[in-house]
Amino acid sequence: MMLSLMLISNLGFSQNNTKTMDAFTVQVDGLGCPFCAYGLEKKFKELSGMKKPNIDMETGIFTFEFPSLEKLSIQAVQEQVEKAGYTPIQVEITRSSGEVERSEKQEAQQHNLKGEMQQISFKVEGNCGMCKARIEKAANTVNGVYNAHWDENTKLLKVQVTKNTSTQKEIEYAVTKVGHNTENSTSSDTVYESLPPCCKYRK
Repeated sequence: MMLSLMLISNLGFSQNNTKTMDAFTVQVDGLGCPFCAYGLEKKFKELSGMKKPNIDMETGIFTFEFPSLEKLSIQAVQEQVEKAGYTPIQVEITRSSGEVERSEKQEAQQHNLKGEMQQISFKVEGNCGMCKARIEKAANTVNGVYNAHWDENTKLLKVQVTKNTSTQKEIEYAVTKVGHNTENSTSSDTVYESLPPCCKYRK
């Protein structure tokens, strides 16, 4: 009887152990419609074991769980997003052990480069979560930028940059190139008209 209980207990422990999952949060650029979301999810289903996929169309945030024993890496996630035809902006993994892993730029942001950073802030026109993802991605492409945050309510873009590298002019130029006016520069009509309807901010 005791042996049977031990076997059942060990079996239950083994089953629970194999079900231990890591949690993934991925910000993806380029998701413009439900069909895009379907294509991204379908590509990730090629990775056997994915559970609880969820995509927020407004923010471009894709979350899912994956068996911790597989140890799915940040690089593998980024490659899978690119195979689906989209751009990975940020990846964060919360391992079942509680350890948190972030993509390279996020890690630099966490360390804050110990006083070697300065903040630049200015107004950027936009409407929604898709605008937010687009604006922040554009700012993050500028050399020396380690964190860009755009507030949908205040329209204020706050950027952390390495001192003596990026200038506000360079960041504003990058943002206007993707269709968003800033307090000192205006995007071209052609680029603006290519934005999705929900992102049209001009009156």
